[in-house]
Amino acid sequence: MNIQVKGTIAPGYGVASGKGGDSRFPQGTIAMQIPFFQELGLDLSPYFSGTLNISIHPHRYRVKNFKYTFRNVKWSSTEPAEDFSFSDCRILFTNSSFEGLIYYPHPETKPEHFQAADILEVIAPKINGLKYGDMVILECDRTQINIV
Repeated sequence: MNIQVKGTIAPGYGVASGKGGDSRFPQGTIAMQIPFFQELGLDLSPYFSGTLNISIHPHRYRVKNFKYTFRNVKWSSTEPAEDFSFSDCRILFTNSSFEGLIYYPHPETKPEHFQAADILEVIAPKINGLKYGDMVILECDRTQINIV
């Protein structure tokens, strides 16, 4: 039931990890969101507190049915509530496989930092040696995400 697509690790805004220097989120947005998702039943503690931006250009993705969707999550006192969804995925890199989740802040509730249509944000364990420009294979659950 899985579909594979080649992807390239691309730079992001650095907001999810806190590396972007945004004073509103010094530890990053993911670290701030983890307790809220935990309370809703999704444990992100095994993963790195940031996202990998994977460009699947020239392909794009279409959402079919996410594994988890959380609505109206008020994770920050300064930001509006947002809707988030997550889908299963796996990253294949240098003969290793890493279980992860596609992280999808719904654009209609997200106030800023929008992604291009070919970028998937992925939450995964820290992958040693992975850097911008590296090629990976992203494996997605065909029942949750379609690659077009």
